[in-house]
Amino acid sequence: MTSYLQVYTGNGKGKTTAALGLAFRAAGHGLKTYVAQFLKGQPTGEIEAAKKLAPLVRIEQFGREGFITIKDGPGDEDVSRAKAGLARALEAMLSGDYRIVVLDEVNTAVHFKILSEKDVLDFIDRRPPAVELVLTGRYAPASFIDRADLVTEMKDIKHYFDKGVKARQGIEK
Repeated sequence: MTSYLQVYTGNGKGKTTAALGLAFRAAGHGLKTYVAQFLKGQPTGEIEAAKKLAPLVRIEQFGREGFITIKDGPGDEDVSRAKAGLARALEAMLSGDYRIVVLDEVNTAVHFKILSEKDVLDFIDRRPPAVELVLTGRYAPASFIDRADLVTEMKDIKHYFDKGVKARQGIEK
């Protein structure tokens, strides 16, 4: 079976949702997906859903609870968690256990210099031929886009967040 490198990027909503939809579809065919979530460390509906789909879908979070702001920037803890996450994702990808590996928010982690672009490119280079690899997050570097076989840009046209609506349980979190 041929596998590809996919990138979901852009300012619109739906990048993680698209990757999880792929995992959900794969689970329906008995294929296993590993998801490493960077910059995320809070409880979410997708974590609970993955527990119900185990062992077909496994999600591990490598962010701390809360958000990294542009003003404050990332700290040493953010960097060490992200590096550990990339190492764990590499282990999962090379294990032969997973048909799909998702690096959720990896593009944003590179943008904020929490992970180096080179380290992620090295990760991409080690992808076994049978593993579909998905990179999500805003700000996908040109090097990721150039290497990708499929790139989808989510474009924000209108969003209720602009009216002050907070993330809702079961919809955005």
